Amino acid sequence: MKKLLLFAVLIVFSSLIFAQGADDITGIWWNDTKTSKIKVEKKEGKYIGTIVYLIPEKYVNGAPGKDEKNPDLNLRSRSIVNLQILNGLVYNTSDKEWINGTIYDPKVGKTYECYVWLEGKDTLQLKGFVAGIRMLGRKSTWTRSSL
Repeated sequence: MKKLLLFAVLIVFSSLIFAQGADDITGIWWNDTKTSKIKVEKKEGKYIGTIVYLIPEKYVNGAPGKDEKNPDLNLRSRSIVNLQILNGLVYNTSDKEWINGTIYDPKVGKTYECYVWLEGKDTLQLKGFVAGIRMLGRKSTWTRSSL
């Protein structure tokens, strides 16, 4: 009986560890060029990322740039700030990465499949790819921001 109780406690404890690992992606991250900050958070069981800051040097006429390359003409006037660029990521406990997501690149107006993994606690690696082939893609490194 004691072994069964100990086993049950270990299962509960290990599931808590995995749950905490899944949320390690949340926070504010600098993009690879340190021109914008992206807030990654969990919504409805999936992880998303929204641009929350753009350095003033990237402003146009005193305002953040617009989503000018968006293929939808109706969206080209929206601001880059508050633009959701990461969508639908879910944590894969066996591979310790977030998968099945998409990333939107406002510089070119394209959306790519993506997956994400952490290197340490302050380095986030992202890989956007096309046609379901992970090798056909580009990697980006984001760093955790203190704010």
